[in-house]
Amino acid sequence: MGRIKLKVLREMNDKDLSEKLDELSSELTKLRSEGAKGTLKKETASIRWTRRDIARIKTILNERVETH
Repeated sequence: MGRIKLKVLREMNDKDLSEKLDELSSELTKLRSEGAKGTLKKETASIRWTRRDIARIKTILNERVETH
């Protein structure tokens, strides 16, 4: 999965962001379990990028709650 641009995230509505957050959270769980088992090959950085994408989405959602 590729990185998500901030501009693209800001254009999404709250429902889409929530769905993307759920998707990324499940992906992160899968990546962490693969890492614990030792089956995660060259994609070790994908855990970091997934965590950061989740943080971006949560930040955007919190900004929208504060402004409304």
